Amino acid sequence: MTLLAAKNISRHFGGLRAVDDVSLTVERGEIHAVIGTNGAGKSTLINVLCGEIEPTSGRVELMGRDVTRWTQPRRAQEGLGRSYQRTTIFPNFTVRENCRLSAQAKWQKPWDWFTPAMRCNSSATAAENALQRTGLASLADAVAATLSHGAKRQLEIAMCLATAPQILLLDEPLAGMDSEETERMLELLNELKVSHAILLVEHDMDAVFRVSDLITVMVNGRVLASDTPQAIRANAEVQEAYLGAHLEERVTH
Repeated sequence: MTLLAAKNISRHFGGLRAVDDVSLTVERGEIHAVIGTNGAGKSTLINVLCGEIEPTSGRVELMGRDVTRWTQPRRAQEGLGRSYQRTTIFPNFTVRENCRLSAQAKWQKPWDWFTPAMRCNSSATAAENALQRTGLASLADAVAATLSHGAKRQLEIAMCLATAPQILLLDEPLAGMDSEETERMLELLNELKVSHAILLVEHDMDAVFRVSDLITVMVNGRVLASDTPQAIRANAEVQEAYLGAHLEERVTH
């Protein structure tokens, strides 16, 4: 089932075509990776899909509905979760509080003036479930700032999950991780794709080829190729433009 679709999306900044007529879909049960060199338009595309910026032209569909003019908070309320290149946790709060605050944004109760937000059962339950799912339950009472880099990135995923998304837009979740942390994150992504649609922007090519079901390659704002990992690895145009002729020696699957 297609949960997210970009249809002929373009985003121009003056004379710069950051994203130029890009179409793709993301299915439940699928990790769809978007790769390309710096400046290829990957993050701009994610910003358009999540509603952070409006497209110059084209259409964004969320579970079959046209959400092109919807705000980012409205898309989040309807099941679109997003992580960023830079860590966006609340460093002075505990791991549990980070997740609870994220969940609170989903289960808002503006009419309930008398119940403290910390006692909202829906938010607390969502937070605990997210911590269990990401393997952070044992660190729930730790201050977020004291976590390892890899655990902080896991916490960002947990904060997304606390909002009950159906689609996850993940912008370089493996950045700065060591090999052990990368393995944990890849295991988590494989577990999450069973019940979610995942759009992954990532520079770690070994990881991309191991975890992705579909890969879209962007160059200068446009889609150069979109296919299975095996087909992308064998694509001469992709090798020349981005991956390099030594791809098969570097990437094992």
